[in-house]
Amino acid sequence: MPTELAKAYDPQEAQQKWLTYWEERGYFHSEPDPTKKPFTIVIPPPNVTGALHMGHALNNTLQDVLVRWRRQQGYNTLWMPGTDHAGIATQAVVEKDVYREEKKTRHELGREELVRRIWQWKDKYEARILGQLRQMGCSCDWQRTRFTLDPMCAKAVRETFFRMFREGYIYRGLRLVNWDAQLQTSVADDETYNEDTKGGFWTFKYPVVDSPDTFIRFSTTRPETMLGDTAVCVHPNDARYQALIGKRVTIPLTGREIPIIADGQLADPELGTGCVKVTPAHDPNDYACYTRNPQIGLLNILNPDGTLNANGGKFAGLDRLKAREAVVKEMESLGFYEGKEERVIPLKYSDRSKTPIEPYLSDQWFVKMADRTDGKIGLAQMAMDAVTSERVKFFPERYGKTYLDWLGEKRDWCVSRQLWWGHRIPIWYTSAPAALIEKTFANKSGICWVADDKGQHLICATEDLAADALGAEYPLTQDPDVLDTWFSSALWPHSTLGWPEKTEEFKYYYPTSVLVTNRDIISLWVARMVIAGLYNLDQVPFHHVYITCKVLDGFGDTMSKNKGNGVDPLDIIARYGADAMRFLVMQISTETQDARLPVANVCPHCDELVPVKQEHIY
Repeated sequence: MPTELAKAYDPQEAQQKWLTYWEERGYFHSEPDPTKKPFTIVIPPPNVTGALHMGHALNNTLQDVLVRWRRQQGYNTLWMPGTDHAGIATQAVVEKDVYREEKKTRHELGREELVRRIWQWKDKYEARILGQLRQMGCSCDWQRTRFTLDPMCAKAVRETFFRMFREGYIYRGLRLVNWDAQLQTSVADDETYNEDTKGGFWTFKYPVVDSPDTFIRFSTTRPETMLGDTAVCVHPNDARYQALIGKRVTIPLTGREIPIIADGQLADPELGTGCVKVTPAHDPNDYACYTRNPQIGLLNILNPDGTLNANGGKFAGLDRLKAREAVVKEMESLGFYEGKEERVIPLKYSDRSKTPIEPYLSDQWFVKMADRTDGKIGLAQMAMDAVTSERVKFFPERYGKTYLDWLGEKRDWCVSRQLWWGHRIPIWYTSAPAALIEKTFANKSGICWVADDKGQHLICATEDLAADALGAEYPLTQDPDVLDTWFSSALWPHSTLGWPEKTEEFKYYYPTSVLVTNRDIISLWVARMVIAGLYNLDQVPFHHVYITCKVLDGFGDTMSKNKGNGVDPLDIIARYGADAMRFLVMQISTETQDARLPVANVCPHCDELVPVKQEHIY
């Protein structure tokens, strides 16, 4: 009998039929084959913070088009799928979840229990993410799915950290960092944003020591930081203050005396009073002034949670914002307050917790990016040369400038995070003498050590060390911090293929062919993958970088898991089918400008279509 055709095309039926057909026959799986030319793409691993949105649909559809095109041309194609642990973002989501349901902080819950719950979250959302990719029709090699915290990737992380530490590219130092007081961790410049915020601009005066009725006036947006002042600064050519340079003033709040210094890079005679307070431990410009005038010293007044520490004197224990009010009130009662202006201030916020960033002095781990003094090329310059020599090419070409401009600053990369979810920093501290360390570890590979300026040794190892490895008298204590998520993500093109082992997959598929990603992570991820590939392998990780346009919501905002305005591709597929959704994103990706994707719901009161507001989207 003839087959009766359906009266209307049913995309759901067709999708399930062909998804099952493709997977049962293993059409997307790839094995090394010397008789064929490889074509390799590694997926930008989605964060396990939540489900995918339409921005991911665009990015992954573009990758799928490239992979299927090359597969039809006879290439041996590998599209490597996987997910990213997204240290700070995922921990923040789970911490909020725990506090909302149980009113417990991570410290009350404990490290082991919190990490256990984050793994549960990861398993749930990884399954959802991979399911979304399958329903979109992505032809990934599902048998090779990787995760940035799995054993294969962890081995690559350990090996890279060890090599960089041994060769002096990784160091620990006391530096001023962006501090998220809510999450109590450092965050990168690229993980912050500026937002105009209503604030105050207070003016105060300090009395000059041994000069009755002589005061020096200054203004500040953060009065509480007066407790951490180590100097006041004027311009060396400002005639108003020439006679005061070298003298001292008293901070009325504490009675502490600090010097009046001259620094033409910090003070401007044309701005305000021409005098500025200097708080090196809590302001990046003031910290730079300290590096030019180290005699003024550093004084940290904050605890990690944003409360004032013992250096805050009578204000110790107060939250910094409460301390601000108390400090102003105290200065007013003492007669050293001169007024306040209401101003709009460009305030820096953490992209993860959405709370104001505090410049904070702390010991952190860094990767040296600048040129070296031993004749070796610096990491930043190495990655810049890869693009200027066209070993790595950007499409559209203009994004190469974004890449080069960021690397050109050659700023050291802060790679430590004060979190519990992530790759633990493989450093152990001990007060043991060098002779004992040498005797214990001399003939063992994967271990190196250095002495620090605090009278202890730092031991780096590719495998975990037992606490009693040097005997009970000299216990080993592992560094409590974890590595920045981008450190492990930087290794993604080669860690997923088995490096540092010289696997058949690594030898055949590396370097990869093309990277398809978003412009927002050119510095965070693309540049660092090039650095890691060149450092570990002396090869670029990919030859082409295609930067896609961005999918915006109906209000012109970038779709984001953090914002909660992401539209689930499966909702579109359920109504129109995967092919229609894929055609839509391919159509808008032909433009170089970002594209809005207005989404509407049926109003339950009038049955009319109304735009979805951000707060209504989960």
